[in-house]
Amino acid sequence: MPPSAHPVAVTGIGMLTPAGNTPEETWTGLCRGRSLARRDPVLAGLPVDISCRVEGFDAVAAHGRVTARRLDRFAHLALAAARGAVADAKLDPATWSGERVAVILGVGSNSLETYAEEFARLAAGRPAAVSPMALPRSVPNMVAGTVAIDLNARGPGFTVASACASGATAIGVARDLLLAGACDIAVAGGSESGRARMTATCFARMGALSRRTAEPEAAARPFDVERDGFVLAEGAAALVLERQDHALRRGAQARALLRGYAATSDAHHPVAPDPEGAGAERALRAALSDAGCAPRDIGQITAHGTSTPAGDAAEALALLRAFDGAPPPVTAPKGALGHCLGAAGAIGAALTVLALERQEIPPTANLRAQDPALALDVVTGHRPRPAPVEAAVSNAFGFGGQNAVLVLTRG
Repeated sequence: MPPSAHPVAVTGIGMLTPAGNTPEETWTGLCRGRSLARRDPVLAGLPVDISCRVEGFDAVAAHGRVTARRLDRFAHLALAAARGAVADAKLDPATWSGERVAVILGVGSNSLETYAEEFARLAAGRPAAVSPMALPRSVPNMVAGTVAIDLNARGPGFTVASACASGATAIGVARDLLLAGACDIAVAGGSESGRARMTATCFARMGALSRRTAEPEAAARPFDVERDGFVLAEGAAALVLERQDHALRRGAQARALLRGYAATSDAHHPVAPDPEGAGAERALRAALSDAGCAPRDIGQITAHGTSTPAGDAAEALALLRAFDGAPPPVTAPKGALGHCLGAAGAIGAALTVLALERQEIPPTANLRAQDPALALDVVTGHRPRPAPVEAAVSNAFGFGGQNAVLVLTRG
């Protein structure tokens, strides 16, 4: 594999998912190959009342009572993931040059839960009861703003919104800022909590959610012949990215190298993917070219794999064409973790880093009978598959035909 002319080092990871509140806990939970979906009391009474949720995370204990009260759940998770990534990278915000630190985070939507509560007060003729913090706690850019304030990061800072590709897009944009010299360090990733009643209702009305509410743990089935939709989830992941020269100067260890990134649009439909996967295929080919990799160099694919009939089929077609009919082994974390929406691409990227480090590919939960039309080597079972992988691809796709692909290699 020829070296990329512009690799960026991943020097830290922070992650909270339904499988655990650290990268190590998430990896262990994912590798059991079991779904974490169950009935959600927040969604009780709705047609689809199941989710995968982050357990054991106390926002008050993590951030203090004042900060916890003025932020919504998606910002709570983002802040915890960012702090974890910075600590993992052995960086100290009290001593770094904040003007050279960027914060680029992805969010698919604003916090519908808070908006619903505040609109109800307004509709009831009680405008004085509407919280003055309703906007600042709920708008998507608050994840980047909150993290920047907390970390004393005064370089470029903004939120990327490309639906369920947002977390991966944010990582790619952060890499481009580093290579352009706009910053020396970037905290990049995504966060989302999809457990609002309005969110669940909207996705259910669109037919995007699995209806296996009587058996939540069997609901999400990526690439399975009986897949019928995804399970809503929440989570966050953040990566610390640095140019290699900067990481070397401070003696940092690269956990992986981000070598390639590409983004494309299907320009096809508001919510349905191009059925031929043409936009995803273009993103895959462009990311491989950007990384200086040939298809044969890639040893693993972390699939978007939402468990929707159309989405999985389009992704499989794109992979088959981009990899000349023989893609490398595939894993789909959403079978276990559910769909974390705008955070999903960042979680996928973080899991790909862990797979490269451990030289293992985690299993895909709930794949009982693979769709014969999707001729992929999907890793299944209840333990990871050992694999000597030097380079891997992480896919993220979203509504609006948004496609983002990352190529990572061992550090």
